[in-house]
Amino acid sequence: MAKEKPARKIAAENRRARYNYAISENLDAGIMLKGSEIKSLRLGKASIQDAYAGFNRGEEGLWLINAHIPEYTQANRENHEPRRPRKLLMRKRELARLQSDLTRGGLTLVPLLIYFNDKGLAKVELGLAKGKKLHDKRETEKQRDWQREKGRLMRDKG
Repeated sequence: MAKEKPARKIAAENRRARYNYAISENLDAGIMLKGSEIKSLRLGKASIQDAYAGFNRGEEGLWLINAHIPEYTQANRENHEPRRPRKLLMRKRELARLQSDLTRGGLTLVPLLIYFNDKGLAKVELGLAKGKKLHDKRETEKQRDWQREKGRLMRDKG
């Protein structure tokens, strides 16, 4: 029997990332959040469209930068900043490999999803990506249109 993938509740998705970038590898990382951020994420109003992950020069570790998690309305003065940098949690060996991949040049870490795993922990799915040129984006669009048209033809004929 095939092992089933655990159900994930998606809190935020970056749908433009697969269009703008060629993703070569997917990685999962934990994310350090405050209580009001978790509650706001569970409402599903976060945005990671402009976000990226990177290493800060002064601090150790990987950081999620420019992700927007709106303030939780029921939180009082203990609320959080919506666009603060958030630390990502990964093993040291993975971090060292990622840092060497990123310094080689031309690659970036793009957040694809923020989701809750089966234990209820918030995770970030990162993609090791290289930016697409305009002609690559056109090719992707052409393939998507052809798949859609092929599905219509099969549905109408069958």
